[in-house]
Amino acid sequence: MPLWWWMVDALAFVVAAVVLLVIWLLFRRRLLARSGGTFDMSVNRSASVPAKGWMLGLAVYRDTELEWFRTFSVSMRPRYRFTRGDVRIDGRRDPVGSEVHAVQAGHLIVSTENASGVRQLAMSPHALTGLLSWLESSPPGQRVNKVL
Repeated sequence: MPLWWWMVDALAFVVAAVVLLVIWLLFRRRLLARSGGTFDMSVNRSASVPAKGWMLGLAVYRDTELEWFRTFSVSMRPRYRFTRGDVRIDGRRDPVGSEVHAVQAGHLIVSTENASGVRQLAMSPHALTGLLSWLESSPPGQRVNKVL
């Protein structure tokens, strides 16, 4: 078999793998969003202002947790879990400098303290309102750590 046939086969394999990966990412997002209560949210483990460290993702509300999944991941497990009583929101601001290009257009950035080590969240104003409502609506007897 000539060498160029091997190259064509290898190229076909790579194209098929990329197509399957894109199909899996789309299917995964639809599967995660099926349960409802999902929104786009970016996270950053750094508390500093520069754009370094932002990761795009999808947040899903559960009963007592907010689960965060990376957008470009094949895993069905959440990367971070934010427990309702352990999340503290410290303030909100608009993206500045190169952060404007690191987060989605129209998103606000909120500072947070939580057990997962994430220090900043970026989400739309409507999603922020929903998150604050979810944090405040904890069952009686649980503490609420929201400060804004």
